[in-house]
Amino acid sequence: MTDAELRQSCHTVLPGHRQPTPAESFAAMSTWCQANGVAHDVYGEGELIQSFERKLAGLLGFEAAAFCITGTMTQVTALRLACMERGSRLVALHPTAHIFKHERSNHQLLEHFQSLQVGDPHRPFTLEDLQAVPDRLAAVSLELPARELGGQSPRWDDLEAIKAHCRQQGIHLHMDGARLWEAAAAYGRPPADVAAGFDSVYVSLYKGIGGLGGAMLLGSAAFVARAQEWFRRQGGNVIHRTPYIVAAAMQFDARLAAMPEYFRRTQWLYQTLRDFPRLRANPAQPHANMLHIHVPVDRDRLLRIRNEVAARHGVWLLNRVAHAQLPGASYTEWYVGDHLLSLADEQVRQALTLWSDAL
Repeated sequence: MTDAELRQSCHTVLPGHRQPTPAESFAAMSTWCQANGVAHDVYGEGELIQSFERKLAGLLGFEAAAFCITGTMTQVTALRLACMERGSRLVALHPTAHIFKHERSNHQLLEHFQSLQVGDPHRPFTLEDLQAVPDRLAAVSLELPARELGGQSPRWDDLEAIKAHCRQQGIHLHMDGARLWEAAAAYGRPPADVAAGFDSVYVSLYKGIGGLGGAMLLGSAAFVARAQEWFRRQGGNVIHRTPYIVAAAMQFDARLAAMPEYFRRTQWLYQTLRDFPRLRANPAQPHANMLHIHVPVDRDRLLRIRNEVAARHGVWLLNRVAHAQLPGASYTEWYVGDHLLSLADEQVRQALTLWSDAL
């Protein structure tokens, strides 16, 4: 049995949102399209996509927004344009930035820009980290929250200081906002307050939102228009974006409304984990409705535990597992979503007990 089949056989799943089948997704999209009289866009021209772009731009306080087929294309394009505007090819990135960890050196191989790693790999970078860079930066990219740090974000005052520094130095400040909505809920502030002071923002249409894929880039009207031309040059000019927009738009408002509840459930989870000392959360206090759980067994053993608990008890504890820095240790990422929100407290405790006992 594959991992996917084993997960599907479980009656209880802990991390993330429920994953509908393609048939369920397409049926829901069809119903929504019928109810809202949706017509296909043609190369991004159409009422649905353009109204959704305007909606996100207004929500985050920007002049314009544009759809892009992937976040990978979105971000390197935005940072490339920032460098072109400022006559420098240097971009400051955290050592755990998505561009470093998951994009196979595309920014170097395709000559988008040159990167500088700034800050400690185990915490968000600070104003002092940026001030220590002696070179003339064109752009700074900041991920809110930082996935590879267990969902950490800078403290609000530190974030405001970084914004002020970039503004004073004429540095383009870009947000990797793949999980911006989660960060805003944790800060207890509207998303526009978090985005204020950034020159450009990327948001995902599928991560916390649950769509099929795609992204949005937000910024000034002139900046977004230039980015759209570069999307075309890179093969991103998809003739019909309708499926991606429908899949996101039909649940966007409900997902955003649920973000504070996901964060409250995460706070409850942190309290509960205190009773299970073998399951150690990073960060120590929640910064978003996601976290890393570190355990005192190696990666292969943790995967075996997951599969044994799933087969014997019908409980799916976790998805991917990574090697931890210390030998004989590993960790997994938990996104607190619909699954944990719908489970009774006692069900979660029982699942954590199964996990802890197996360790």
